[in-house]
Amino acid sequence: MAELSSSEWDLFLTRHPEAHILQTTAWGELKQAYGWQVIHVQEGDTGAQVLIRQIFPGVRLAYIPKGPVGSKWQGILPAIDQACKKAHCVFLKVELDAWEESDQMPFSRPPGFIPSPQSIQPPRTLVVDLRGDDQVILGQMKQKTRYNINLALKKGVVIHPTTDLDIFHSLIELTAQRDRFGAHHIDYYRRAYQLFHPLGQCELFLAEYEHEPLAALMVFAFGKRAWYFYGGSANVHRERMPNYLLQWEAMRWARSLGCQEYDLWGVPDADLAALEEGFSQRNDGLWGVYRFKRGFGGELRRSKGPLDRVYRPALYHLYLVWQKSRRSE
Repeated sequence: MAELSSSEWDLFLTRHPEAHILQTTAWGELKQAYGWQVIHVQEGDTGAQVLIRQIFPGVRLAYIPKGPVGSKWQGILPAIDQACKKAHCVFLKVELDAWEESDQMPFSRPPGFIPSPQSIQPPRTLVVDLRGDDQVILGQMKQKTRYNINLALKKGVVIHPTTDLDIFHSLIELTAQRDRFGAHHIDYYRRAYQLFHPLGQCELFLAEYEHEPLAALMVFAFGKRAWYFYGGSANVHRERMPNYLLQWEAMRWARSLGCQEYDLWGVPDADLAALEEGFSQRNDGLWGVYRFKRGFGGELRRSKGPLDRVYRPALYHLYLVWQKSRRSE
């Protein structure tokens, strides 16, 4: 097993532009600032960024978000096991960077893994194809979404990059209160921006009307993919449709970097028929954002997994009981 330094991992990733941004050193450093230990392991041309943290006394979780990187998954498992056991982990959670509908992975489930009852990242998403010019991409969108993009332009909405994390966070907090979801502390978003923006892998966009902030988002890019992770909007001038123009400008930024896909990052975990039947009647959870995101013409995809690899069964069972009790509170 080769355990790599951060610089060695960066070098490894230069040979893997297909890697997910959650496997980058910058993402590991972001998580490290919030209690995670980061380990990089490599075997041949396959590697993994493994995140480890203590959940409660005696129980440590290892987590590979959107990895491993490379195709020879089976060969790196002993190296991953060694790193996890050395850190006294109860189990390893893996969320693969592969879609259920594709043949990216030559296996359905490696030996020694069990289906996990819990996802950390949203399992289902919409992915917009960025290959083509403006007219091609706009042509994939629903007519109402194209109309709203043009309406925002006609109504004087202006989009521009910003470095103002205070405004960005205030808009996220407004959205969290309005839509009843949790938001990170401003320091989390500031650290993410400081890590990714100097690398050209992140941009913060602000939508304004007559210099009044209406909406903002933080978009990330690595290789040929981009991801919309964080965003928020004000309670005023919503009739000017700033969020539609904001997403469109983020897509154009991603395409200018050579990205071919734009991941809208998270919709309800239901099949297309259920989503289309239910979105007009539900606003709970991710249902409200599905109504908005569906208009951009993305392909509905679901990740393979998640999978758990258990090292200490008794403590793993205790962890599952604890998780179940938290969800029922």
